[in-house]
Amino acid sequence: MKHRFYARNKREQSKLQILIAAAAIVLVILALVLAWISKIYLLAAFIPFLILSIIAPFFDVPTLTKSGKLVYRSLLFITEKPENGVLKIHGGTLFDYVFVLDGNLNGKQRNKFIIQQYIEGLLVLIKEYENKNLENLTLRGTSYIINERTAQRIGFNVVKSDSLKQIILVLNYFNILLSYSFAKNQLSFPKLSASKTFETKLADLAQRKAYLNQLNSHLKK
Repeated sequence: MKHRFYARNKREQSKLQILIAAAAIVLVILALVLAWISKIYLLAAFIPFLILSIIAPFFDVPTLTKSGKLVYRSLLFITEKPENGVLKIHGGTLFDYVFVLDGNLNGKQRNKFIIQQYIEGLLVLIKEYENKNLENLTLRGTSYIINERTAQRIGFNVVKSDSLKQIILVLNYFNILLSYSFAKNQLSFPKLSASKTFETKLADLAQRKAYLNQLNSHLKK
């Protein structure tokens, strides 16, 4: 598989983003008209916020990637720039799911592929660490897809979640809802209360390289 957005040239990428922005503007205008007609003025604030939260990754992720603030380690595994010895890791966004996941895959196959891409991203980090291109950092990430048992199997420990992250998750609920449903290939409601923050030392993760390689091969089948 490939990332169908980045496979396009810059002109095609810009054209696609313009179409997304135009569609969002039309929907916002319709929302304002609906709010005025129905006199439910809360819609004038809620629907634009909802639309903007959904389309934000389609602009933020490519921009931050271009600037180097985000780095793809695999198709669905992204890292931020290291800061104070911590490398924050993220799974793919709705933007990535739309342009990466094969529409012919069912929910189980999509979930399997997503996990496989997480593992592949970790293996890339291990390789960079072994080649001395990456220092020994603490990897930290929050997920509502990976459960505690799976995280521990691949070498991560559960740590106390930052309350700010929980607030951000709540504010982005509709974006997460679409992402989760896209991953499951059906309407599915994520339990944000089940989200957990995991972390590990890159050096410790490197000790599990053989297991991760085995798991990655298994998931690719």
